[in-house]
Amino acid sequence: MIVLDRGALGPSFQLDAGRLALVTPGPVTRPEQRVDCAWDERVQLRPGAVNAHTHLYSGLAPLGLPAPARPPENFVQILERIWWRLDRALDEKSLRASVRYAIADALLSGTTTLVDHHESPRFIEGSLDVIADEAQALGIRLAVGYGATERNGGAEEAQRGLAECRRFLDANRRSLVRGMVALHASFTVSDETIRAAGELAWSLTAPMHVHVAEDVADVEDARRRGYEGPLERLLHLEALPPGSVVAHGVHLDAAEVERADGAGVWLVQNPRSNEGNRVGYPHSLRASAHVALGTDGWPAKMDDEAAALRRLGRAHGDDEKALEARLGAGQGLASALFKMSLGEVKPGFVADVVAGVPGEPPRQVLVNGRRVVADGRLVTGDLEEIRAKAKEAAPELWRRMEAFP
Repeated sequence: MIVLDRGALGPSFQLDAGRLALVTPGPVTRPEQRVDCAWDERVQLRPGAVNAHTHLYSGLAPLGLPAPARPPENFVQILERIWWRLDRALDEKSLRASVRYAIADALLSGTTTLVDHHESPRFIEGSLDVIADEAQALGIRLAVGYGATERNGGAEEAQRGLAECRRFLDANRRSLVRGMVALHASFTVSDETIRAAGELAWSLTAPMHVHVAEDVADVEDARRRGYEGPLERLLHLEALPPGSVVAHGVHLDAAEVERADGAGVWLVQNPRSNEGNRVGYPHSLRASAHVALGTDGWPAKMDDEAAALRRLGRAHGDDEKALEARLGAGQGLASALFKMSLGEVKPGFVADVVAGVPGEPPRQVLVNGRRVVADGRLVTGDLEEIRAKAKEAAPELWRRMEAFP
C-alpha cells in the first residue's frame, strides 16, 4: 500500500486499486510505502495536468529543428515547409525517440494525461502502437488517433490512416491508453474521407480528434466546397460524435461555437501555438462551456500554457471567468475520454496526483496510483538514456527532412 503522507499538513491518502482513500493520522510503518508530501509547508496536492491537444511526433523539435530555407509567409507555408516535412521524415526509431523524450518531459512537469494527434505518412501501420507502448511503459495516460489526410497520397493515404485507427481501437488493451479516430483537418480531406471517418467513429463508439479553423485557409477551403465553414462541413457529414475533440477553433464565430457545444463537442485552445503561428486569437470560444487547454506540440508544461492563456486573453479582452474555467476543463475531458473520475484530490477519485510547491517542478507524480516521478526523478525510465537517444535521433531526422521539397 502507498500512502501520500501529508503529516501535519493533512489530510493523508492511501491508494486503493489506483484510487484515493483517506487514512487515519498516524505513522506509516514501512518507509517504502510512504510518499513524502509534506517536505515544505507550501506543498500542495493537486490533480495531474491534462494536455488536451498535442503532437508527440514533434517531440524532438527542441533539439535543433532547422529553420526552412525559405521563411514561410503564412500558416499553410509553415505547415508545408516545416511540420509536413518533419512528419514525412519520421520512421519508427525517430518516432519512438520523440515520444519518449516528450513524455518524460511531460511527467517531470506534472502533466499526467495527453490527448495526442499523430501523423507519420511514411510510417502509418503500427505507428499508434509505438506511441501507446511508450506511454504505457513510462506511465502517462494517453488518448491517441492517427490523423488521416489526403495531402500526400490521396484517398489511399487517408484509407490507410483510418485503417490504423480501426486496427488500434480494436486491438488496444493497455490500461492507460484509449484510441480515437482522427482526421488532420477539413482542408486536407475529401467529403468521402470525412464520411468514412465519421462512420468509423460512430461504429466503434470512439470520439473524433481534428483540427478545425486553426487558420482562415481552412474556412476558405470549406466555403469553396459549398459549406459555411469546416465545422459545418464536419457536422453535416456526421463526423463529430459527442465527446469529439476539435483543436483550435480560432476562426469560428460564436454561433458555430455554440453549435459545437450543443453537439457535445470539446474545443481546445492552444495559446502559445496560435501566437507563434500568427493565426489569431479565438475570441468566440467563450460561447462554449467545454473548452480545454492544449499545447499543439509545444512542451507539455501546462503552467506555461496557462500563463500564455491569461496573458493573451487579457490582451484581447477575453472574459476572465471563461479563461479560468479553461484551466481545469481538461480534467472533464479526460474523465469523459477514460470514463473515470479524474481531476480532484479526494476519496474515490483516480490517483493521478502531483505533489509540489507552486512555481517549482513537482517532486512527486503518480498516475493511476503508480509513482512515475519520485523526489523529482523519473522512475519509470532512464532519463539519461531517453535524452541520449533523442539527441542521436534528432540530427538523423533533420537530414531526412532536407530531402523533401
